[in-house]
Amino acid sequence: MSQPTLGLVASAVVMAVSLGFVSLFPYDAFAGWVSFLLLGTIPMQIVIVAHWETTPAFVAGRRQPLRGIVLTLVMVAATVVLSPLALAAVGEGVAPPGMIASHYAIVVVPTTFWLAIMMGGWPFTGGKASVRSGLALLVASYAITWVVFRVFFGYGFLEGSPADLASAPDGLFNGVMALVFYVTALAVMFLLLCFDLWPLTLVPALRTQPALGLVWTVVVLAGAAIAITVGVTRPGADPMAFLTNVTVPFIFGTIVVLNMLQNSLFAGQRQPVKGLLNTIAAAAIGLVLAHLYRSLAPITTGTLAAGPPAYEAEIWLANALLSVTFPLLILYAALFAYWPLAGTGSAAAGKD
Repeated sequence: MSQPTLGLVASAVVMAVSLGFVSLFPYDAFAGWVSFLLLGTIPMQIVIVAHWETTPAFVAGRRQPLRGIVLTLVMVAATVVLSPLALAAVGEGVAPPGMIASHYAIVVVPTTFWLAIMMGGWPFTGGKASVRSGLALLVASYAITWVVFRVFFGYGFLEGSPADLASAPDGLFNGVMALVFYVTALAVMFLLLCFDLWPLTLVPALRTQPALGLVWTVVVLAGAAIAITVGVTRPGADPMAFLTNVTVPFIFGTIVVLNMLQNSLFAGQRQPVKGLLNTIAAAAIGLVLAHLYRSLAPITTGTLAAGPPAYEAEIWLANALLSVTFPLLILYAALFAYWPLAGTGSAAAGKD
C-alpha cells in the first residue's frame, strides 16, 4: 500500500483495537490506573520517534517486527521505572492514581514534545542525537514538568478525596484551566507543524537551535492564550468542554493527518495553502472521530455523566483518544513502521 491508503487502513485497524481495549475495563479502572500507565508510555515514545527517529544504536541492523518489539520493550521499561516515581513525587503514592497524578502525567507529554521537537533536543544533543541524550531529555521532561506543576497548577479550591487534596500543588492558576492551557499549547505546536513551520522557516536566523525553539515557544504560548481567551474566558465556557470539543479532537486529527498519513494528503501544495488544507483536514477528521468515539462510549464502557462535577464523559473521551489510541497509532506507524502492511522495511542504521 501507498499513502494515504496505508495510513487510513492502519488508522482504522488501530482505532478498532483501541476501542476493544477500552471495553475491557470499567470506567473507574480505565480513568485510573489504565490511563495513567498508558500516558506514561508517551514521553518515552516521543524520545524514540522524535529524538532517536526510531533508529537508536541498540536496534541497528534489525528489521521489522523485531525492531518494533525492541523499541516497545524500551518504552514499557521506561514507563515501569518513571510512572511509579511520578506517582510518588506528585500523587504521594496514593493508589489508584488520583486527579492530581493523572494531570501531572498529562502535562509531561507536552513538555516532552517541547524539548524533543520544538527545541530539537537542545541542549542535550550537542549537535547529535544519541541514546544518552534521549534519556537525559526524558528525565529533564519529568523534572521540568514537576517545577511547572508546582509553580502554575493550583488545586486547593477543589473538592476531592483527602489523598487528592493532600498532594495538591498550590500554584498560581486554577489547575484545570492550567491543564487546558498547557494541552492547547500542544495543539498550537501541531498547528505550526501542519504548516511545516511556515513562516518561521522564512527567517534564516531561526534555522538553528535554540533560536527556533524559543521563538516557536513564544508563538505557541501566544496562540494558546488567544485560543483560551476566545474559546473559554470571554464566553465563560467550561474549560473541560473546550478541551474535549476543540483541543483534543484537533490534536488527534493532526496525528492522523501528519503521522498516520505522513503529511501526504496535500503533498503537492505549497505553503501556506498546504498548511491551511492540513489544518482543515485535521480539524474535520478529529471532530468526526471524536463524535464516533462519543457515540460508542455507551457500548464500550456504559452510560457516563457529562459535565461537572465528575466530567466522566469528557475524561473518558480525552483518555480514549489521547491516552489509548494516540500512543497505539504512533506505536504502529513509527515503532513498527506499519508492519506487516508495509513489509519488514530496511534495517535500521542506528544512532550511537
